[in-house]
Amino acid sequence: MSVLIVTKENFDSVRTSEKPVLLDFYADWCGPCRMISPIVEEIAEENPQYLIGKVNVDKEPELAQQFHVLSIPTLAVIKDGNVITQSTGARPKADILAMLKG
Repeated sequence: MSVLIVTKENFDSVRTSEKPVLLDFYADWCGPCRMISPIVEEIAEENPQYLIGKVNVDKEPELAQQFHVLSIPTLAVIKDGNVITQSTGARPKADILAMLKG
């Protein structure tokens, strides 16, 4: 499964997904964001049981504000429509998977 680009237009369907959701809040100019992007894409390809989405904070400031994103990259996990965990900064693959398995 590939990474879904999340916008305010499709966010409701993402939030209400039956699958656990990982949202990666990023910006194109952010170095640490570029470091974890391949990891997030790899997790999406290897784990079809999760919905993996990316939110560009420059294009979707309302979503970033809704999640209280003050620094990027920020990763948020949503289950049953609720944020269950959120972390800021680059993380290794094992940590991101642990967040999803929560």
